[in-house]
Amino acid sequence: MDNLKTIRNGERVTPTFSKGEMTRRLDLLRHQMAAADIEAVLFTSYHNINYFADFLYCSFGRPYGLVVTADKSTSISANIDGGQPWRRGFADNLVYTDWRRGNYFEAVKTLVRDGARLGIEFDHMTLEARQKLAAALPKADFVDVAKAAMAQRMVKSPEEIQVIRNGARIADIGGAACREAIAVGVPEHEVALHSTGAMVREIARTYPQAELMDTWTWFQSGINTDGAHNPVTSRRIEAGDILSLNCFPMIAGYYTALERTLFAERASPRHLELWEVNCKVHRRGLELIRPGVRCRDIAEELNGIYQAHGLLQYRTFGYGHSFGVLCHYYGREAGLELREDIETVLAPGMVVSMEPMIMLPEGQPGAGGYREHDILIVGETGAENITGFPFGPEHNIVGG
Repeated sequence: MDNLKTIRNGERVTPTFSKGEMTRRLDLLRHQMAAADIEAVLFTSYHNINYFADFLYCSFGRPYGLVVTADKSTSISANIDGGQPWRRGFADNLVYTDWRRGNYFEAVKTLVRDGARLGIEFDHMTLEARQKLAAALPKADFVDVAKAAMAQRMVKSPEEIQVIRNGARIADIGGAACREAIAVGVPEHEVALHSTGAMVREIARTYPQAELMDTWTWFQSGINTDGAHNPVTSRRIEAGDILSLNCFPMIAGYYTALERTLFAERASPRHLELWEVNCKVHRRGLELIRPGVRCRDIAEELNGIYQAHGLLQYRTFGYGHSFGVLCHYYGREAGLELREDIETVLAPGMVVSMEPMIMLPEGQPGAGGYREHDILIVGETGAENITGFPFGPEHNIVGG
């Protein structure tokens, strides 16, 4: 039986991005390859394969790849996917089968010359995969391309920004559905299901050609608000609960988010005091995002507000991050995060969040996690906030 094959089943589907947009991405990559004397690149991550080929793979333990050379790009996919990677991707496609262990690396060997200077993602490839690649291409010289690819992804094109705009709009729809479902006695998962369903339906309406995958909602109540990424549970909402609304529509691998603090029916004076401080930090953060500002400087100024209120020790994570091809189980543009250790200067075309969070543990007055989250597009002279859902006590005490 064949170790490698091609499966061109059906017709190409309507892509997420235009041919011009995908060609622009590859042209810029190839310019960087030429400057670094790199003959070929083997991408293995979800985010880079999706970014450069418009194909989001489902691993289930199998490796995937995208080989880009000076004149060709070819995705490597598993036989279990049939013709889907070819139909959806902006690349040729080579399929490897399960009939013999190591067929993935046989596919790589057909696309990459042994002895080539080969770019790979040092931050994604496992040690085992690196060793197998070296065995398959013993004369190759491996160089890291992950950071350069990340830098390219951090500046969004107009087509990408349009997808992100739609994502932010759909996140607002999810937020409205979430708020609609909140009531004392309702379990977290029912609120989340209502929100997710509303977002998936709107993605299907807006992008009828798209695969509908990975959209989700984390709705947290009470003690479950202490972590920003805590999964949904069956805990039922109680009167006076602090609540966290977290809506995440996914469009072709592009992540957007809406996150808000709410309360069920009432909030104690200490809860209101803490909430107002976090909203103060959020408002100032929105003002600070503009071109020419260093990420670390934003973080340090906002730290000062928390410190003035005696709350800096309760800060949970960085103040924001980049948007684009990322998800809760893959991808990150670590060079564009609003943290004290990031020197990146904001520039037009970047898209970042402002999302301050503090968490006071159980047993303290005002216990719980407080978090607001907006998405901003950095322009030539300022930044545009594309999140519409309101925040703060005057809007988000639900019921009562």
